[in-house]
Amino acid sequence: MPALASHRKPRTRGRTTPAVGLTTVALASVTLLSTQSATAAPAEPKPSIEEVQKKVDALYRQAGTATQQYNKAKAASAEQRSKVDALLEAAAKRADKLNETRRELGSYAAAQYRGGSIAPTATFFLADDPQSYFDQDQLMARMTSRQQKAVADFRTQQKEAAAKRAEATKSLETLTASQASLRTSKQQVQTKLTEARTLLSQLTAEEKARLAELERKKEAEAERKADELARQQAAKEKAAADEAPKTNTGSGTGTGSGTGSGSGYSSKAEKVLAFARAQIGKPYVWGATGPSSYDCSGLTQAAWKAAGVGLPRTTWDQVKVGTRVSTANLRPGDLVFFYDDISHVGIYKGGGMMIHAPKPGANVREESIYYMPIYGSVRPS
Repeated sequence: MPALASHRKPRTRGRTTPAVGLTTVALASVTLLSTQSATAAPAEPKPSIEEVQKKVDALYRQAGTATQQYNKAKAASAEQRSKVDALLEAAAKRADKLNETRRELGSYAAAQYRGGSIAPTATFFLADDPQSYFDQDQLMARMTSRQQKAVADFRTQQKEAAAKRAEATKSLETLTASQASLRTSKQQVQTKLTEARTLLSQLTAEEKARLAELERKKEAEAERKADELARQQAAKEKAAADEAPKTNTGSGTGTGSGTGSGSGYSSKAEKVLAFARAQIGKPYVWGATGPSSYDCSGLTQAAWKAAGVGLPRTTWDQVKVGTRVSTANLRPGDLVFFYDDISHVGIYKGGGMMIHAPKPGANVREESIYYMPIYGSVRPS
């Protein structure tokens, strides 16, 4: 019996081709990803501790500037609120007076009505706008002098009441603007402080230790400069004391060394420093004026208030009060201002040192005036 021919189809060796195709695609994908990774922008290097220190200091300084803006807006808002309240009260009194005069005019009209008819004079009294009748000479001639005075008063009071209402409205608009500025400044302070805290929280323990060491070096250098100033001032005082016997004629006509000098200023300065020392250890809180916490200008304002001298609320206004003095001629009680934007202030205590409320997270303390760049100094009058 002859063998049956096989109907099976021979296996196609090309069945492995799809697998080869997938492998090729996979390899191509890996190559593409590798190429993309190689051309991608490298990650930014982590900032150095010195850069972190500068950034944090800048953020605290910006927060200090925003704090002064907040203080200014808050003071303006409080002042404007008082003005608005006074204007509204004045407007209310004007309205009461106007209504009283209107009632008086109404009584004249009622009297005429009871007499049997409403004369033109009564029409004038009862009109919503008596002003429109005011220039009618024949009508005015019928009025008594008392009635004419009541009409004249009504006219004047109408104008005054309208003026007060307009002034109060304008003042309210100013108040609204001050309150908006207050909210903006508050948000700016909070934003800068949050940035600074976030930056510090990302440091490792080792980085925080290195940052603390940089701070110690900065403080040491500031204290060295303070000691040098103290030596210079002591030498200057000694020279002045040695020269005094030669120039003293015994007439008792000495006038001191200038504005703010003499026992009067020294007495006030003692009270200022006594108050400031009593606040050491209390926390810095932006916008605070005591008694449990302070910001920098809040402390200086409160300290000088204890000596009977009123200072404005912000550093920008405090720097304008009194007499400008050089760093070399600083005396205890003088105000020392810092940075080009005058955003910080401290109270000079002598020996190159000051008492101030430094920044958020720190307490009122004594520190060298050279810890920050000095803008200038003022001796309050």
